[in-house]
Amino acid sequence: MCLSETLIETSRDGFEPSRFRKAVIIMMSGNPRQANERMLTTNEKWKQEIAERAPQLEAVNRELRMEIAKRERAERDLREREELFRVLVEGIKDYAIFILDPKGCVTTWNSGAESIKGYKAEEIIGKHFSLFYGQDDLQRGKPEEQLEAAAAQGCVEDEGWRLRRDGSRFWANVVITALKDEAGRLIGFANIARDKSERKRADEALLLEITNTLVPHLDIRGLLNAISASIRQISHCTRAALALCDPGVDRLTLQVLDPPYGGDLTSSEVILPVKGSPAGLALASRNPQLQQRMEPGSSDPDIIGRWVGQGMKSACWLPLIRPDRVLGTLIVASEREASFTQENMALLGQVANQIALALDNALTFSCVLKLKEKLVGEKLYLEDEIRREHNFEEIVGTSVVLRQVLKQAEVVATTDSTVLIQGETGTGKEMVARAIHRLSSRRESAFVKINCAAIPSGLVESELFGHERGAFTGAIAQKTGRFELADQGTLFLDEVGDIPVELQPKLLRVLQEKEFERLGGTRTMRVNVRLIAATNRDLASLVETGQFRSDLYYRLKVFPILVPPLSERPEDIRLLARYFVLKYSRLLDRHIETVPAESIEALVRHPWPGNVRELENIIERAVILSPGRELYLPLSELETSTEINATRPNTLENADRNYILRSLEEANWVIAGPRGAAARLGLERTTLYSKMHKLGIKRARV
Repeated sequence: MCLSETLIETSRDGFEPSRFRKAVIIMMSGNPRQANERMLTTNEKWKQEIAERAPQLEAVNRELRMEIAKRERAERDLREREELFRVLVEGIKDYAIFILDPKGCVTTWNSGAESIKGYKAEEIIGKHFSLFYGQDDLQRGKPEEQLEAAAAQGCVEDEGWRLRRDGSRFWANVVITALKDEAGRLIGFANIARDKSERKRADEALLLEITNTLVPHLDIRGLLNAISASIRQISHCTRAALALCDPGVDRLTLQVLDPPYGGDLTSSEVILPVKGSPAGLALASRNPQLQQRMEPGSSDPDIIGRWVGQGMKSACWLPLIRPDRVLGTLIVASEREASFTQENMALLGQVANQIALALDNALTFSCVLKLKEKLVGEKLYLEDEIRREHNFEEIVGTSVVLRQVLKQAEVVATTDSTVLIQGETGTGKEMVARAIHRLSSRRESAFVKINCAAIPSGLVESELFGHERGAFTGAIAQKTGRFELADQGTLFLDEVGDIPVELQPKLLRVLQEKEFERLGGTRTMRVNVRLIAATNRDLASLVETGQFRSDLYYRLKVFPILVPPLSERPEDIRLLARYFVLKYSRLLDRHIETVPAESIEALVRHPWPGNVRELENIIERAVILSPGRELYLPLSELETSTEINATRPNTLENADRNYILRSLEEANWVIAGPRGAAARLGLERTTLYSKMHKLGIKRARV
């Protein structure tokens, strides 16, 4: 290769020291003159080559300068944009904007974040964003759940309480967006938070106002008006309705709230099917249903279709749910499309809960009111039955002695004085007591009765005054006594002569002071009770023998009434017989129209030791035995009864004494146990001891 070719190749391929040295060696070798000529030739070729390549080099140089300028402009624009973005982010004080790495640690921090959360950049960068969550959220793992949801869905929005640096709470609306590179790899998260505490407080105040508006209304009509007024306070809600479930029917009753055409609420009621309607879907899923853009035919028929025609653009259906039942749905519509955001849906959900609570209360109250009306009707019916069974109409007779008793009852009824009714068993002492109560000012209050002889002596105190829990063995609960039950009313003590002597002072105290303590209790109870006592025993004789306190006797005997036995009022027997025949004919579905004269005469001749009760029982038996329209009275039974009564002991006490002695002898004077005398007599052991003490029964010593 010649020198010129070597140099040209060197210039063409770029300068290389080894090839340049090779060209110089070639040039210097040989004759100097030839070398000089060669150099001149080479120089001309270089000039020619440079001249030929100059335009190309100029074009390349020009392109390079343009590319450099373009890159400089791009870098300058990028720096300007970055500065603008930094200034923009730093200048937004209402938003906390910061970046998280894939693990959730803070990498950037703007001034809004510092203002809202209280952390400076140097304090928070590098730390995990879970610092902003409360303890409950941390225990549920909420920070990690939100990052996972954002990574999977691309973005997640949430509202809830967050913590500041000083530990105070604020209500935040938070949007977390996943950041990914071109290959789809997660490189971090953008977190934007805004302090919504003021809106939260305003919503809570509105919710409290709505609750206070709804709670007092227990009638359905008033509640519907209150719900309508409450919905109007929510600015974006233009129309509202309730779709209420019909119990046992697969349909909804649509009740329009505050109809726009000014009609009354009742006229706005239509029926909706449950299946296929947004209201039905809300009930089935128990979640709100949204239509952010409504079109005719896309929603519930009738009323919603009319709403669309009136310019409603969006609507939502919120289920009204209580723990034990589903009540219906609240339907709300707006004139704006996509009007129902997450923020106002949260408020509407809370309003729906309060409406459900108020509606549940109103429906429950309505049921209670119906039950109350039913009970009032039943009470009136029962009171009417009681009046028919226990009033002056049943005190049948025209005898002088009976009219005197009734006159005494009328006189004392207008007072609150204690009454002592005396008379033989079966003469109607309780009926006289009830008549006094009905004629008194206490007739609207309770008439409480207790038979002192029918209760074991150990339990009389508990029955009269009540007891506290644990007062004695078996007292597993507190019990209200008869005196408390009869407060403001009348207490009827039947067989008052059988009250144990040890209990009589406490009874005397109640009569005098109108106060007592429950058995086992320390709190003094005050009562206002009118007392009517009755007995078939001679209390004066019991006072003389020490079996009845004299002070209690005189306290009871403020106004004594003696009810005459039937044997002293024979002129009343005919009336009583006919009255009982009519009574039991009606009860036993008989059609007895006549009573034979000989039967009436036999009844009049009978001594009636059992008084009116014995007469009533005999007539009832006669009605049962009478198949036709004439009363059949078994006269032989009357004669047998007369013979038995002729041989009966002189007094009831003698009969009791003989019966108890016979039972004791049969049991070999063993009182307790399954084969003892108490079990034979059907009495408690303590009751038998009390009766033995009263009757003076003692085992003879051998």
